[in-house]
Order: sequence, then structure tokens, then C-alpha cells
Amino acid sequence: MGYIIITGTSRGIGFELSKLLADSGHKVLALSRNEKPIKNLKHENIETFSFDVSSMADREKLASYLNDTDGKVSALVNNAGKLVNKPFLETTEEEFKSVYEVNVFGVAEMTKLVVPFMEKSGHVLTISSMGGIQGSAKFPGLSAYSSSKGAVLTLTELLAEEFKETGPSFNALALGAVQTEMLEEAFPGYQAPVSAIEMATYVMDFTLNGQKLYNGKILQVSNSTP
Repeated sequence: MGYIIITGTSRGIGFELSKLLADSGHKVLALSRNEKPIKNLKHENIETFSFDVSSMADREKLASYLNDTDGKVSALVNNAGKLVNKPFLETTEEEFKSVYEVNVFGVAEMTKLVVPFMEKSGHVLTISSMGGIQGSAKFPGLSAYSSSKGAVLTLTELLAEEFKETGPSFNALALGAVQTEMLEEAFPGYQAPVSAIEMATYVMDFTLNGQKLYNGKILQVSNSTP
């Protein structure tokens, strides 16, 4: 059984997902800039170190780690995300780029790094947002965030096509509002209909089984329409 690698594990869905998978007996490599919350769990099935998906040096550290441990990877969950909530005309070029560095380029480079360690049955799952779905309700202030989340949906479709003969499978979940710290920071006082643990439970099942039925698919995980 290979590692399940999860990015963005210091809080929210990534933290809960790491715990759920580890409690179920899976070997989890939990990666986040702040590794302390995961480290404090002292869970025998979780390995962790400080990691920034937008850092080339950190990605090289991960490659060395997987090479040194002969690490096979059964699933990669691209969960790390960055959100800036600001009117478009006030969003600086640096802020716009910083969102894409994590949400798009970080996803692409992590996937490029990890795929060689995966077998055909492996699963690359990217956590996106309903804000990235064309025709869904949009919120002012999220020009960088939602457009970046749309970009990785198309990337998912392309990679599924490119790797359809050799594997792994690629899918994305476009999540509706989930009650996480990131949501609270962006929209203070807003109460989402779904908790982080509820969504993490769904994501865990899809991480383990989604590739058996889906490849190159975008699933909208939201109880609101559109």
C-alpha cells in the first residue's frame, strides 16, 4: 500500500482528511507550510514535514524523500489553496500571481513530481471550487481565486487524456461552501451548510474509490444550484 499524499493539511478539510485516512490504516504523507497541527497528533500512520507547494526547493525535498524511501504513491490529493478576497481593481499583480502559484502552478508541479511514483491504478484528485465552474454563482472579490480554480478543472481533463493509457486517473471535486478557517477569513460571519469533517469524509471515499468509476471528471459537490 502506497502513500496517500495530501497538501494543505494544517487545518480544514486537509487536516480532517489526513486524520480520517490515517485512522483507517492508510499511510499518509501530510504536507503543509505549518506542519505543527499534524505533528501534534503523533499519529503512527502520518508522516509530515513543512512544505510549500509553490517552493521548488520544497518540491525537490519531497522528491528526495520519495526516492530515499522507495515511496510508492497510491493517491495524491491536491488540496492546498490560497484565497484573496479583494475587488479586482485593487488586486495587485503580485497577489494575483501568488494565488496562481499555489492553486495552479503548485498543483501542476506537484502532479508532475508525484506521478512517476504512482501505478496505473493511482488517483490524482484536485480539490477545486464551485466558483471555478462556468455558469455557477460568482462572488465579487474572488477574481484570482475562482479563475485559478477553473484553470485546474481544465488541467484535470487534459491530464486524464494524456495519461489514459498508462494511468493514473485524474479527477477534480468542485466544492461548494464548507465551514473552514479559510472561508471564515474570506467571508467573516458566513455560515456554510457543510462542516470540514463532513466534506473530508466524502473526499476520503472519493480519493480511495473515485478512480474506479471516473477519469477526467469534474464532480460538483454542492447542494445549491447552479
